[in-house]
Amino acid sequence: MKTDSFEFRLSTVGKALCAVSIGAGILATVLANTRAPLFAGIALGLYLLFAIRVADQWEKVAVLRFGRYMGLRGPGLFYIIPIVDTVSRYVDQRVRVASVSAESTLTRDTVPVNVDAIVFWMVWNPEKSILEVQDFAQAITLSAQTALRESIGRHELHQMVAEREMLGQELQRILDQKTGPWGITVQSVEIRDVQIPSELQDAMSREAQAERERRARTILGQAETEIAEKFGKAALTYQDNPVALHLRAMNMLYEAIKERGSMVIVPSSAVETMGLGGSLATAALGGAKPQ
Repeated sequence: MKTDSFEFRLSTVGKALCAVSIGAGILATVLANTRAPLFAGIALGLYLLFAIRVADQWEKVAVLRFGRYMGLRGPGLFYIIPIVDTVSRYVDQRVRVASVSAESTLTRDTVPVNVDAIVFWMVWNPEKSILEVQDFAQAITLSAQTALRESIGRHELHQMVAEREMLGQELQRILDQKTGPWGITVQSVEIRDVQIPSELQDAMSREAQAERERRARTILGQAETEIAEKFGKAALTYQDNPVALHLRAMNMLYEAIKERGSMVIVPSSAVETMGLGGSLATAALGGAKPQ
């Protein structure tokens, strides 16, 4: 049972000692034929039941005497003075997880998104977490949700989708600065999901398709420019070397007619210039490769 910032937890050791004390009192009452041992056994058993406490290996607890902080106890067995002493909630020092979400939050470019994140945190100073914060688990959750909304408003949609790790690191830094004075450290923040409204998904898909088409045309234009530059350099070479031009032309004709059954028609002036004459036409019609 939890009451605000205090916790009432009976230990198995206290329960066992209470049972032993009451049993011993009953036995002594039967042997001595008087009720005094029974009352003494019950009183001792109740004292041990409420005085002996146990904290697990990963837990710490604060003891207050008449409302004044006396120190931390645990892990293991410890005792208090019933009625005089009270104990705070048992502080779990293991890594814990808080799931936070921000619904319909506007990004920097005014796009409403739903973002889910996971915060990994732990208590490194139980004394501060007990004395400084009433409910540090709820404080972590609310602080993470607020920080998540603020971070969404500072980023555009494409940044949140493509740079989730960066957004998580920023949230971790913001939360760590806030929770450090509470004795709590935020180890990491992971952005689990970024949901975009369905009416915007089609528009974004068309935008991405248009962007891909633009890049494809840009690449094609760059390729045409490079080819034109290469042809320009080749033209300068052939301009000063007509023999190389003739050999290139002959090679192109050969490549065109080397497949069986193919035929290429070229102007007679070009054939006479290259000195091939009628033998080239005969070889093309007959399917024979020129020698």
